[in-house]
Amino acid sequence: MKHFFQGMGRILVGRPLDPLDPRTRHSLALVAFLAWVGLGADGLSSSAYGPEEAFRALGEHSHLGLWLVIATAVTVFVIALAYNQVIELFPSGGGGYKAATKLIGPYAGLVSGSALIIDYVLTITISVAAGVDAIFSFLPRDWLSWKLPAQVLALLLLLGLNLRGMKESIRVLLPLFLGFFVSHLFLIVYGIYHHVEVLDTLFTQTVQETHELAGTAGWMFTIALLLKAYSLGGGTYTGLEAVSNNVNMLAEPRVRTGHLTMLYMALSLAFVASGILLLYLLWDAKPVHGQTLNAVTFGMIIDSFGFEDPGLSHGLLVGVLVLEACLLFVGANTGFLGGPAVLANMAADRWVPRQFRQLSSRLVTQNGVLLMGAAALAVLLWSRGSVHLLVVLYSINVFITFTLAMAGLCRHWLDQRRFMQPWRRSFLLSALGFVVCAFILLVTLVEKFAHGGWVTLLITGSVAGLGLMIHRHYEGVAKQMALIENHFAPRPTWDIDAENRPEDKAAPTAVFLVGSNRGAAMVMLEWARKQFPERFRNYLFVSVGEVDKQSFDGSGAIKSLQVRIDNSLRYLTSYCASRGLRAASYQAYGNDPLQELSSLLEQVLAEYPDSLCFASQLMFEHDHAMTRFLHNQMPLAMQRQLSLRGKELVIVPLRVPEIPEDKRERFSTSR
Repeated sequence: MKHFFQGMGRILVGRPLDPLDPRTRHSLALVAFLAWVGLGADGLSSSAYGPEEAFRALGEHSHLGLWLVIATAVTVFVIALAYNQVIELFPSGGGGYKAATKLIGPYAGLVSGSALIIDYVLTITISVAAGVDAIFSFLPRDWLSWKLPAQVLALLLLLGLNLRGMKESIRVLLPLFLGFFVSHLFLIVYGIYHHVEVLDTLFTQTVQETHELAGTAGWMFTIALLLKAYSLGGGTYTGLEAVSNNVNMLAEPRVRTGHLTMLYMALSLAFVASGILLLYLLWDAKPVHGQTLNAVTFGMIIDSFGFEDPGLSHGLLVGVLVLEACLLFVGANTGFLGGPAVLANMAADRWVPRQFRQLSSRLVTQNGVLLMGAAALAVLLWSRGSVHLLVVLYSINVFITFTLAMAGLCRHWLDQRRFMQPWRRSFLLSALGFVVCAFILLVTLVEKFAHGGWVTLLITGSVAGLGLMIHRHYEGVAKQMALIENHFAPRPTWDIDAENRPEDKAAPTAVFLVGSNRGAAMVMLEWARKQFPERFRNYLFVSVGEVDKQSFDGSGAIKSLQVRIDNSLRYLTSYCASRGLRAASYQAYGNDPLQELSSLLEQVLAEYPDSLCFASQLMFEHDHAMTRFLHNQMPLAMQRQLSLRGKELVIVPLRVPEIPEDKRERFSTSR
């Protein structure tokens, strides 16, 4: 049965990848074109709902749409250029989260990261919902009751695809992405050309109509209407941060690849989003029940081709809308890429449980992917797949992150003004981005607070509050573990390179499963010697390095992990050698530490048949489900596995002590 489930998992998720193989990191790195597809699809797909929300907000004053066309294109490039600075400052990824954390402070990073997590959940939800909306735009209206089940099915399929790894998902979706871009490019160019005679007078006519509206309703009303429509179209700009969040996924040189990817994204999004807004204006698009505004507009354009067969026109429209839906599904895929990356970064800073740093056999942050999928499914069911509601929640979280990132950049350039020249140009660009993003955020909050805006603030605030609680727990434990390290692991006064390897492998042997804390290992060693005096002739130290999301960001991080573990094991074996004890060490590395440890122990126990294993387990004064979830339960899992093989593992309780008041500052650890 076990082999059956392993086989099924292999079919669903794919064959395991070796994290220590340099070719693995290289094969998963994305060149600019693939990054444009995998990461830029989120931004480009927003043209399916962002421009529509902005244009609808104009109501009966749709003749003002030209101002939205211009503002949309300019805003895309302002945000994209500002985020190029984030790519330069943080080439290892992290985007808005890292910018807020490093340039403002850890609590700003917590808010930004919490908003980003919800943002990516909503990226998945709104993209799936809008994609299914596009498909149902050409289906019979009697079928609308099946829309929500179809959305749920699409989301589950994307979840399964991403568990196989991001690059394979991009390869599958690449033809769909290109099909969307080419078809929409043609429709936009043809749609504008069909009304080319209007373009000569469009600007002057818009200016005149704006003055007429201002004359009758007042300039305050006119400006407020335009600003409201502009801000409610904020969903158009979502996804522009995806590259900076995932720079670590790009091919070397990362910064250059990131800039090139951002250029592709900005050009394509500005053209498509502004072009669609212009089509609404030129073709005088009006909402139709059960259809998106894109479906209405593209239908009018295709009808103008003059095909004699109505079935052919309908077939072309179906093809375009299917491609649009497919791109939206690609955009949803970005949430499965970016969300786990943010969770991994926050886990490294102890804001979320450490499990979100772990990689699966396919080297994806599987726990993060599963969480994003489950949360997106919950939001989808709660909202009943309503794009009009989801886009409000979506825009607020995106622009919380945007605003904090731009504020951090402004502060950075002001701090660096004495050390670098020129700085004013970068500062002014960041300041412009901050003003634009803060304005859109403020207007969206005021305008839509009572219509769902409060929900996203409540959810984001709750995530941030939970993160603060988790962080305080991890920080407290880290300080306590530092006390254990200082008290039980003395500075070496012996030859650190001394060796006294076992000669008789059949002799009684103590096998210690150790981690990075030398003090914890020394507690185990001395406890075993005290409880089993004169029993053991050999002492073995076994350690497994977990190749998590942070370690896999580059070969340098993996080498650092290897050096850290090697130094710790050398400390323990040389300590034993200095006291005449025969000792050796074993180490392994992998994305699943329990599996790697099981395999390594199988090898060690075969070499040393008369062995008894030891592992330490953190013991808290107030132990509950949350502490057990936040901390590693590997000793208990390993104990169960060894007992099935007829071997024993003794768990040594490691009490986490309270730190005296006079030592708290001394053992304070930085993030």
